[in-house]
Amino acid sequence: MNAVPANGFTGTVNVAIAGLPSGVTAQPATLSLTPGTPQTVMVTASASAVAGSAMVTFTGTSGALIHSAAVAVAVSAPLPDYTLAVSPASATIVAGGVRGNGQCDGDGGQLVCGDGGGRDHGAAGRRYCEPCDAELTPGVAGTTTLTAALTAATASATVTLTGVSGNTSHAAALALTVQGAAITNAPDVTTYHYNVSRDGLNAKETILTQANVNSTQFGKIGFDAVDGKVDAQPLYLANVAIGGQFRNVLYVATEHDSVYAFDADTGAQIWKTSILVSGEATSDDHGCFQITPEIGITSTPVIDRKQGPNGTIFTIGMSKDAGGKYHQRLHALDVTTGAEISGSPTEITATYPGTGDNSQNGSVIFDPSQYAERASLLVLNGNIYTGWTSHCDIGLYTGWVMAYSESTLQQTQLLNLTPNGHEGSVWMSGGGLAADSNGFVYLLDANGTFDTTFDANGFPTKGDYGNAMLKLSTNGKLAVADYFETYNTGAESAADVDLGSGGPLLLPDQMDATGHVFHLIVGGGKAKNIYVADRDNMGKFNFASMPVDDSNIYQELRGVMAGQIYSSPAYFNGVLYYSSDGDTLKAFPLTNAQLAGTPSSHTAVTFSHPGPTPSISANGTRNGIVWALESGLSNAGVLHAYDPSDLSHEFYNSNQAANGRDSFGNGNKFITPMIVNGKVYVGTQNGVAVFGLLGH
Repeated sequence: MNAVPANGFTGTVNVAIAGLPSGVTAQPATLSLTPGTPQTVMVTASASAVAGSAMVTFTGTSGALIHSAAVAVAVSAPLPDYTLAVSPASATIVAGGVRGNGQCDGDGGQLVCGDGGGRDHGAAGRRYCEPCDAELTPGVAGTTTLTAALTAATASATVTLTGVSGNTSHAAALALTVQGAAITNAPDVTTYHYNVSRDGLNAKETILTQANVNSTQFGKIGFDAVDGKVDAQPLYLANVAIGGQFRNVLYVATEHDSVYAFDADTGAQIWKTSILVSGEATSDDHGCFQITPEIGITSTPVIDRKQGPNGTIFTIGMSKDAGGKYHQRLHALDVTTGAEISGSPTEITATYPGTGDNSQNGSVIFDPSQYAERASLLVLNGNIYTGWTSHCDIGLYTGWVMAYSESTLQQTQLLNLTPNGHEGSVWMSGGGLAADSNGFVYLLDANGTFDTTFDANGFPTKGDYGNAMLKLSTNGKLAVADYFETYNTGAESAADVDLGSGGPLLLPDQMDATGHVFHLIVGGGKAKNIYVADRDNMGKFNFASMPVDDSNIYQELRGVMAGQIYSSPAYFNGVLYYSSDGDTLKAFPLTNAQLAGTPSSHTAVTFSHPGPTPSISANGTRNGIVWALESGLSNAGVLHAYDPSDLSHEFYNSNQAANGRDSFGNGNKFITPMIVNGKVYVGTQNGVAVFGLLGH
């Protein structure tokens, strides 16, 4: 509105407003105009204003001068609209959980949810809304469900819900808090003796300590029953996403060709899978007492958490079909369901150039009936490595090492260790093929043919390596890269005093007094000696006529074990822990890259056949505990816990509590205790005994 001056007019004009319809107001209601300076009048219709037309008059007065202007005003009915409200205005959701939210009142529209930056919460593995784009009916509350994935991290965000109808939009905000799921702070145990060095150490045990492992605070707290002998070491995964929650899972394989998954915290069975093909049964024992009365899964499986959609457990099972034919198969199972992964299983078959036992037309043939898979599986660089043993040295057999692709389960590498001879199996009393960071595989081979005609580099010309400590290259073709043979290897093989009855351990780097770093491997067999080889120069072979027996090896401790070795050692804080059949458990310190010639301490207990493979739990270098089993098949099993600094100091054994509180039946040979997350798991003839803190 403006008062336009004429003929030199300079006075103030007072304006009155008349004729406003009911419910219509003007702001300001009156005003004063300075000629030539316009002002704005805001006319507002309230919700109660009646629709219609009116003439609004603006009358200006200045002294005797009066002028009027009229404006036609039309009041129309209000357009349909809506409000958007969220109830409640704030919400908390726990990872792995859901929460319903979102209400819109008024005209229909689409409900879209996003965070304060306008991004949709649809990212996989985080959190999302369902529906994120929905039609709403006026006056009818709609619900949007917010879901947080198990992997969602703790966070806060403003979730914006925007309603859109035509050109009209309204928004409401939800203050959202996401609480991350509870995570167990424990390591995975995916392979035999904790790692591919096979050192037997879990250095991340924060619950069991030297102070609480005693018969007052610690004992047997459960038993996971299964359908056969547990000859394989149980395995463990922490925080496995199953059924919308994280669960800690214990995996158990049996000689009845079954694999179990138990909730490690509650003992509840999560799943069970029989790997038997329809119409087949487990293998008989082939007249051999070593694995009896049935042969199914003997070796410790291996888990790759990154393989497959959820992680995969690989295992080998033996079976027999209705026609009497034997089978060895590699299986890949989903760790969350136990279901066979696509392409699983694979039948184990092999032929290799040679004229040794069970050869035809210049090739040695793998006969699945003649073998058992006793040595624990190894995963290395995308391949699963397996070693094969005989049934009590019966029949025609040779030494096989095979590799299969994790992703396809197809055979990728193959080596026969006695292709032109006989025997030379790989069993190691259930110990595992070991591996170093350079991709070399290590094992101890059993009694068998060793050729003493050598090429220019000191390797047998016929490729027969019975009774050897072996280093295998895996880059391309599987082959022997280096080896050690005892000076009297022929006599030892003839007498079944094989080096391959024990398992290997790869020591961490050792430095001598001059600062030279050595990469060492330790092992022993039925000769009662401990052999320490330099992995960079294992020594190959000295004839018996050489001036000093076995001077070719880095270090040999002759006769330090009271019995034959059917076990693998363990290592902790510069000390090697080792035992044998009918012997105490002994501690051998390493100083300047040399193993002590006599033990620094030993247990009061003498362990009967087969002697223990110790395992060690610790929190870094503190609270170390050495665990060992009396595990004879015909005697009650006993779990022992020792002070690693002095093995004569026993913290606990399962016979200490009154009334057989911690007894778990007869032992099961070659079993090593597995310790993780405050519990100790012991394989038995019909299940897994579980030890832990009482009342927890």
